[in-house]
Amino acid sequence: MSKMDELKEYFENIKGVGILSTASADGRVDAAVYSRPHVMENDTLAFIMRDRLTHKNIRENPHATYLFIEEGPGYNGKRLFLTMVREEVDSELLYELRRRQYPPEKDRREVKFLVFFKLDMELPLIGAGPKQEDTIRIDPPQK
Repeated sequence: MSKMDELKEYFENIKGVGILSTASADGRVDAAVYSRPHVMENDTLAFIMRDRLTHKNIRENPHATYLFIEEGPGYNGKRLFLTMVREEVDSELLYELRRRQYPPEKDRREVKFLVFFKLDMELPLIGAGPKQEDTIRIDPPQK
């Protein structure tokens, strides 16, 4: 089973709370509660976003971290280090992927973005994960 297949199965079956952290071009950080990512067939993860601070930041600085805390006792979950690769605006796919449905009069009032990320690295919620030499180095954004 591929890493993305494992993530797809994980996020389809495990409930919990997710937090997407981003930073602006000048390094100001933000963290926002987000639902589980959509694991796509092209080895990307996708999130539906409104035009808020997280979306603004990701356009300025494509790097993000998604922290997922599993429901239940203890501290289990994942940390996903991500880089944005593309986005779609109010696309058909966005509306097909949504897990929640809203009344039509509220639904189309605000532009929505389907933002795709590549997975740079995965670590457990707690602990360092693999040995340092096994991790993928993520360079800070260029100024």
